[in-house]
Amino acid sequence: MRSLIFFIFTALINVPVCAQWYETQGHAIINSSNKQAKTQAIENALKKALLVAGASVSSVQQVVNGLLTQDEISIRASGEVNSFELVDETYSGNVVTVTIRADIFPKERQCFSADYRKSLLITKSHIKIREQANIGGIYSLDTVLAKRLAKKINHDGLYLDTKLALNNSTEFSRYNDSLQAEKIKNITLSLADLSDSQYVLFSEIDDISFASVENNSWQFWQKDIYDRQFNLSVFIYNGSNGELVFRQSYKNSAPWNFSKRAQVDVNSATFWQGEYGNIIDQTLNTVITDIDDNMMCQPTRGKIVKVSGNEVMINLGKRQGVKEGDEFSLLHIKNFTTDFGKTYAGFNVSPFTVKVVQVSEESATAISSKGEVLDNIQLQDLAVRY
Repeated sequence: MRSLIFFIFTALINVPVCAQWYETQGHAIINSSNKQAKTQAIENALKKALLVAGASVSSVQQVVNGLLTQDEISIRASGEVNSFELVDETYSGNVVTVTIRADIFPKERQCFSADYRKSLLITKSHIKIREQANIGGIYSLDTVLAKRLAKKINHDGLYLDTKLALNNSTEFSRYNDSLQAEKIKNITLSLADLSDSQYVLFSEIDDISFASVENNSWQFWQKDIYDRQFNLSVFIYNGSNGELVFRQSYKNSAPWNFSKRAQVDVNSATFWQGEYGNIIDQTLNTVITDIDDNMMCQPTRGKIVKVSGNEVMINLGKRQGVKEGDEFSLLHIKNFTTDFGKTYAGFNVSPFTVKVVQVSEESATAISSKGEVLDNIQLQDLAVRY
């Protein structure tokens, strides 16, 4: 048994005195080297252990036996790793599986809204310089990327439930380039309303160009292989007021192992198992971790879709994690516009709170906590648990 000791820096909140052990498995596809795949599998297993422990750390790892050296792991979780052990590793075909046992100090729950999944609409990505997709003919990467991100969030993410809008491109990139914030708010509000979503994600594929110098020039007997960039920007907006809640850019590159004349199917396993597809997957894994960390404590806001006496129906249900007995505060949306035409989000907090008495898959029925008639509550008002 080989032990890997991880020292965690930058703990975000105080650590309780009692640590717990978590044993998890991680998997990775072997592309170019067993060592790299093993590293990815260990990171995958450690992330699962931290997330099961429940909570937010930014960590840098130091490893005593030299297997990993000063790699930064993109993990955010409410726990601190005291140490962990590599219990087992197995290789089957092109997949490596590792088992680790991690000693984790669990954190206190940071917010009520972490109990719920927020509905997130993912729109078709935008390739900013479309001519860069000529090599390989990877024009459909904009659609495939959004699908893959949604699938990964639903599978690996903790706080989001995704929907897709892929039939048409949005005007987001054009408005973003020209700094038209109000128009971005308008399309966000429209898309959120049409899709019944709490948040809307836009993304831009900023750069998929090639390096100017081949990365294997010393291997004169092989064909030239060039690195290809993969730069991505991700934006998430609040669907109830159009405000930006998350923005991050990612820069990576990897060898393009295909002929520059070949047409490459970005839906194929051949593409995603290659080095370039693998670096895109790694980028998306980082995106998911960052989004989860950011969205965990964003308020879960359900729209009121029916009002009757002391009873309301909201558009959150079992799918988002709502349970009987949950309590919500009620908000009136009161956005206002300045003399210069800029819109700001505003809310009036209702004195009423409601308790959930019945839950279906996509909705919940709640009654006022003290039996009051909810006479000033209107359709499209919000039920919120912070």
